[in-house]
Amino acid sequence: MQHDTHHEQHSHHERGEQHGEHTDHSRRVDHGEHAAHPGHADHTSHTDRHLGKTGWAMAAQATLHCLTGCAIGEILGMVIGTALGWGNMGTMVLAIVLAFFFGYTLTLRSVRKAGVDFRTALRVALAADSLSIAVMELIDNGVIALWPGVMDAALSDTLFWGALALSLGVAFVVTTPVNKWMIGRGKGHAVVHQYHH
Repeated sequence: MQHDTHHEQHSHHERGEQHGEHTDHSRRVDHGEHAAHPGHADHTSHTDRHLGKTGWAMAAQATLHCLTGCAIGEILGMVIGTALGWGNMGTMVLAIVLAFFFGYTLTLRSVRKAGVDFRTALRVALAADSLSIAVMELIDNGVIALWPGVMDAALSDTLFWGALALSLGVAFVVTTPVNKWMIGRGKGHAVVHQYHH
C-alpha cells in the first residue's frame, strides 16, 4: 500500500515536471509570437519610410547644389562664347567645362569650410559631383541641342532663356534619382554630408 502511494506521488511528480516543461515551452512560443507582433513590423516600416524621405530630401538638395553650379557655368559659357563670336559647338564645350568647374568649386568650398585640406576636399568634390554633373549636362545640353532654333538663338531671345530653364528643370528631375541611388550606397553627396556634422 505504501509502495503504491509512493508510486502515485512519483507519477504525479513526473507529470508535474512535464507540465512545467510544457508551460515553459508555451512561454517560449508566446515570446516568439511577441517578437513577430505586427507592431514591430509597423515600427520597422516607419523607420524605412523615414530613411526614404531623408534620402530623397538629401538627393534633391545635392541635385540643386549641382544645378546651381551648372547654371552658373552654362550661362557664363554662353555669354563668353557669344561675346567672342564662337560657333555653337565651341560655346557649348566652354559652357560644359565651366559647368563642371563651378559645380566642383561649390562643393570644394563647402567641404573646405569644415576644415578639410585642399587635396582631400578636391577628391571629395570629384567623387561627389562627377556623375551628377555629367548626367545633368547630358540631359541639359541634349534638350537644348534637340530643340529647334535654340542653338541659333541670341542671348536676348526669350526662346533661349525659356529653353535653358526647361532643360535645367528636366535635368533636375532626371538627376535627383541618380543622386538618391548614390547616397543610398554611401557615395556622392553622402560623403560631403559627413563633413557637415
